[in-house]
Amino acid sequence: MEISLFGFDQTIEDFEASLQRAVDEGFATYWTPQIFGMDALTAIAVAARAVPGIRVGTSVIPTYPRHPMMLAQQALTTQAATDGRLLLGIGLSHQPVVEGMWGMSFDRPVAHMRDYLEILTPLLHKRRVSYAGEALTGRGEITPPPAEAPPVLVAALGPQMLRLAGRVADGTITWMTGPATIAELTAPTITAAAHEAGRPSPAVVVGLPVCVTNDVDAARARADRDFAIYGQLPSYRAMLDREGAATPADVAIIGDATEVADRIGALAGCGATVFAASLFGDRDEQEASREVLVSLQSN
Repeated sequence: MEISLFGFDQTIEDFEASLQRAVDEGFATYWTPQIFGMDALTAIAVAARAVPGIRVGTSVIPTYPRHPMMLAQQALTTQAATDGRLLLGIGLSHQPVVEGMWGMSFDRPVAHMRDYLEILTPLLHKRRVSYAGEALTGRGEITPPPAEAPPVLVAALGPQMLRLAGRVADGTITWMTGPATIAELTAPTITAAAHEAGRPSPAVVVGLPVCVTNDVDAARARADRDFAIYGQLPSYRAMLDREGAATPADVAIIGDATEVADRIGALAGCGATVFAASLFGDRDEQEASREVLVSLQSN
């Protein structure tokens, strides 16, 4: 299982510095979100071009506000700018965002993602598409700079999305999904779907908060403050409930260095192929967490 980092950089300069430090520490992959700050693909095209030697992934690009033809152009342009180091993570986002902020319908999200992938995939590989689906239509050809298609990973949590991701995409990216759920639902469902479709075994990227600390109670309280929203959004709430977790702190990886290393290492046995660590805590705790991650990824 590869050990990678998940960052929340606020500026291009910070992003470049984070990538350079990750390279210096021996990490092969760094993930960046698409929330309400920097545009992830634009930032990757600039920062990763300045920092060679590391793959950079989006976790994740919301699909509703970007038609797949537009995303294919942008992703292939970013792929060309970074010499083929892009990992394209995409996801539905959430009903309160899609409907409440963007004024779009969140009806039939699985059909939306199926159509999205049916348009996006041929554009990434062949630069042309002709598809009319239930939710989306795509017809035409794009002419971005020459670049190989980046791997596409879908933020799939429930069984329908996992089966879709296995059949069509290259893997999944999870968040707030605990080890039992990864072992019992995520990994077997997406892997079976991929194999049934004649595809290689998919990537299972597991993202969780990490904090090496001497004060577990304080770190758990901080996790519940910092990540409170994820206990409220329905898709993440469902994952917490399935895991038997009352709050995000129950799936966050918190403890001393040995406990944190053991819990991260155990994810490989659950089916994770990549672990994406989101560091939290004070400066000393985050530095202690990095030391554990550096040790794990070098072994």
